[in-house]
Amino acid sequence: MSTQVVEDVWRRESPHVLAALLRMYGDLGDCEDAAQEAAEAAARQWHRDGVPANPRGWLIRVASRRLIDRVRADSAREGREEAVAVAQPGDAYLAPPADRARHDEADDTLRLFLLCCHPSLSRSSQVALTLHAVAGLSTAQIAAAYLVPERTMTQRLTRARSALRATGAAFELPAEAELPSRIAAVLDVCHLMFTEGHTRSTGDALVDSTLAEEAIRLARQLHAAVPDHDEVAGAVALMLLTHARTAARTDGGDLVPLAEQDRSRWDQELIAEGVRILERVLPRGHVGRFQLQAAVAAVHAEAAGWEQTDWRQICLLYAMLARVAPGPVVTLNQAVAVGMAFGPEDGLVLVAPLLDDPAMRRHHRTHAVRAHLLEMTGDLVGAVDAYGQAARLTTSLPEQRYLNARIRRLDPN
Repeated sequence: MSTQVVEDVWRRESPHVLAALLRMYGDLGDCEDAAQEAAEAAARQWHRDGVPANPRGWLIRVASRRLIDRVRADSAREGREEAVAVAQPGDAYLAPPADRARHDEADDTLRLFLLCCHPSLSRSSQVALTLHAVAGLSTAQIAAAYLVPERTMTQRLTRARSALRATGAAFELPAEAELPSRIAAVLDVCHLMFTEGHTRSTGDALVDSTLAEEAIRLARQLHAAVPDHDEVAGAVALMLLTHARTAARTDGGDLVPLAEQDRSRWDQELIAEGVRILERVLPRGHVGRFQLQAAVAAVHAEAAGWEQTDWRQICLLYAMLARVAPGPVVTLNQAVAVGMAFGPEDGLVLVAPLLDDPAMRRHHRTHAVRAHLLEMTGDLVGAVDAYGQAARLTTSLPEQRYLNARIRRLDPN
């Protein structure tokens, strides 16, 4: 059996496994560790014996035994209990009745998001821990999303687990008064999941469609649960409008920039749905960051080509976004729009202060944007140097190939 089959089963089942363990045992750190140990046992045993009839039951049972063994300090029982787990397909708790199965399949991941975004943690810790424990993102991927070194993120995750343990945090569905802050954190989790799926931070593929589509599925579920929450609607619209470009973003595995994409390959149904959602929520009142980002994506989606893009409107939207949710990444995107609308020199003015920010100086996209703007000014030497810095910093092979190709185009020698 291939490793990929086991990985696919684990990705599908892991939220349900963790949810079951949390219901029974309560400690997120211990449950996470036990679930991971069960996954490692599955990789060994399933490769030899095949996936059991009830993989979820197998995983929960083995993880439960790990937790019990840890308490009893009886590691000698490990092999025997793995064999028992294979022989026994699971009890009524592990395998819900048929009339509950579909509901549990649909709800477990989103419920876990709400549980793990615990109020005893800061927002960033809530989101990071949930991305790691439930969404399955690696520490390196989460670190990339937060623009911090991997070691820093490892320390944050460790502190977050310790904080939960120290407070004796109970993983229960939140009271109504807690829901707004929990929903906001869950929305951040979905968005960062989607971002990592749309453009992988590392590896030899640009897109992880499975992760992006799972983020969209969960955001849709959240939207169905709170249909009057405008920012949830905005996030769904943003994901749909962005995901619509997926088919045109690569060619033979190589990155195709937005300016060169074949727009006939964009998914018009996703675009139409995203625009409909946006048109419904924008007039209702307060406009948040996801709605504004979705509006930017809609301007791109509705332009017949790169040359027809309404860059001045995008500049206006980014100016609004900079007031609602200021940050260096917003400034970087704003610099691109300003450079296209008013000239690259104006864009470079916005980029310059970002080079004084250690996190943005480590971020390859800062240098890639600067390189693009320098190229537009005709400063090819500066552009080649900045593209080179970007290529050295990125851990995405498609992005690295693209950046090196830009260097060769500008400096064939």
